[in-house]
Amino acid sequence: MLKRELYLKRIRDFYDSDLIKILVGIRRCGKSVILEQIIEELKNKGINEDHIIYVNFEFIEFEELTDYKKLNNYIKEKIKDSSMYYLFFDEIQNVENFEKVVNSLRASQKVSIFITGSNSRLLSEELSTILSGRYVSFRINPLSYKEILQLKCLEKSTDEAFQDFMKWGSLPNRFQFQNEEAIKNYLYGVFDSIILRDVVERLKIRDTSLFNLILQYIIDTIGREFSAENIINFLKNEGREVSTLTIYSYIEALCKALLIRKVYRYDVHGKAVLKTLNKYYVTDLGIAQIKNNKTEIDKSYAIENIVYNELIIKGYEVFTGKTKKGEIDFVATKPNKKIYIQVAFSIPNEETKKREFGAYDNINDNYTKYVISLDKITYEYNGIKHVNLIDFLLDDEF
Repeated sequence: MLKRELYLKRIRDFYDSDLIKILVGIRRCGKSVILEQIIEELKNKGINEDHIIYVNFEFIEFEELTDYKKLNNYIKEKIKDSSMYYLFFDEIQNVENFEKVVNSLRASQKVSIFITGSNSRLLSEELSTILSGRYVSFRINPLSYKEILQLKCLEKSTDEAFQDFMKWGSLPNRFQFQNEEAIKNYLYGVFDSIILRDVVERLKIRDTSLFNLILQYIIDTIGREFSAENIINFLKNEGREVSTLTIYSYIEALCKALLIRKVYRYDVHGKAVLKTLNKYYVTDLGIAQIKNNKTEIDKSYAIENIVYNELIIKGYEVFTGKTKKGEIDFVATKPNKKIYIQVAFSIPNEETKKREFGAYDNINDNYTKYVISLDKITYEYNGIKHVNLIDFLLDDEF
């Protein structure tokens, strides 16, 4: 089993904290495995098994506990002494009013609570209000490219490994399958479970065919400014008449199911986040591949999506950048750090070089600026750094 050290090292300091630990990510991205690895580390520290309580709300034996009052009683019956108990609630979004039982247990018992979920509500401001700020959240992603190489026991990147990653994504369980037909069948199963459980059932939306069309449009326009008018025209060509309100509600549902991520624009000169003309990127390129309307996703947009996902994995908050005369692909920030990134598939000639590096011509601040591409030859231009995409993906210090 691949040890997901990237996340474990972020969570370890909170093992014994009374803050609620929330792990959020798309279905089948590996959240349950991380819980199992935390439990194993606790056992290795000498924590008795009877002080570790694990409930997976997707298992039928725990179905009754989706009633939050029954869940509360179940946990309290298992707490026998005043020592610390470690509670693990997997896919807790299946419990209506789960916040009440989590809040109650935290306030009344000596417990350390870990919860996972496949819904963006667990990252929302609403949750912060309900849990009174007494939580810390961790966004769990499908495998990074570096983790894929570790899983495959590869000491360095290969063209075959990268092409496979770019086409079929990085949901962990898909690596159990060797041929493309089996991979596609697995990914269809994951997608269908997301639509059924996290969209149809929870969000009370029944028109899954419309969902498919909207998701298809998002995939076909990865990295491009979103326009409601354009998608309305696209749907008209598909024989569907829908309102702008319906489109936005369905896209919001896709975001809540964590299939896609909305990226806001950042005005580099005005230093403000803009709420219009945002872009969307997919959480996993494998699901994008099976829902794509073409034989393959455009590789230029695929690597832009890869860079976006990797920035999220590395802990950045990410925006697209608006300048006075154009845009840059990403403005990425961490506490006390800010970088600009322009992405290109390759830089085959001087014209392309001037275009990609020239995106920074109107930005005069001192933050580090990068152009990332698959080129193995390193270019430098006016102090702007050029980085090979594979090197970027494998660099923990970026």
